[in-house]
Parts: sequence; structure tokens; C-alpha cells
Amino acid sequence: MTSALYKKIFIATDGSTQNRKAILHSIELAKLSGAKLYAGYVVDTAAFASIPMDSGWEMMYELLEQEANVATESVKKIAEGEGIAFEMVTLEGNPSHEIIEFADNNDIDLIVLGTLGKTGLDRFLLGSVAEKVTRNSKVPVLVVRGDSEKEE
Repeated sequence: MTSALYKKIFIATDGSTQNRKAILHSIELAKLSGAKLYAGYVVDTAAFASIPMDSGWEMMYELLEQEANVATESVKKIAEGEGIAFEMVTLEGNPSHEIIEFADNNDIDLIVLGTLGKTGLDRFLLGSVAEKVTRNSKVPVLVVRGDSEKEE
């Protein structure tokens, strides 16, 4: 079965257990629609921009790249097991901006995101990536709440 609605689906993953449910939704949608699945991880370079560009910065960056590979590799294993066309993507920069820009530049039909369930001051000060993507994306966004999050 294929669908004209979804040809390319982007799942943003951070490797967390809360994100697993969003991954499973994206895989199921890709399987049902015959879409290609892109699994993306955004290395938030702003988070360590204050670190001097020396060996410490390089080591931090390498660790983040490894984290990206682990996060996207887990999606790849599931997608390949389901026979879904798949591509891993590592982006750098502000997560919400990079997700939206990738979707715009690659004709993505649907963005799938998990939530981290931030509340209180963290959410007020930082905002949520899912919220920012949902508000600013021209592409439809599916936000999937993780199993461990409390119902409000």
C-alpha cells in the first residue's frame, strides 16, 4: 500500500526512552504509506558554544556525534526490519530551526516528534522543541507523547 499523502517522513530523535513511542508511530506511518523515513538527530551546538575551540570542544563534539549515531542507528534497525526505505541524518545548530529547515529543503511531508514533558521553569525559559516546530513549520507535525509522561 502506498499513499500520495506521505512520501517522506522525518522523525526527530534524541535517543531517549520517551522518544520510542514517536519512533514507532513514524515507522508504522512509513510502512502503511510506503514513505521513506528520515531519522534525524540535532547536535545542539549552541549548548556548548561557550567552550573554547580546543581539544575539549572536539572531544565534546565527538561524544555528541556518537550519541547521534546511536540514536539514529536504533531507528535504522527497526526500519530495515520492516523493509522501509531509510536515511540517517545528523544536523547541527538550534534543534527546532534545523528540523524545520531540513523538512523545507528536503520536501518532507510529515515531521514526527516526541515530547520531553518539560514543565515549569525549564519549559518557560527554554521552550519545547516540539512546540517551536509545531508553531513554525509549514509541514504537518505529529507530536507523540511518551509513555512515561503524566497526563494533564
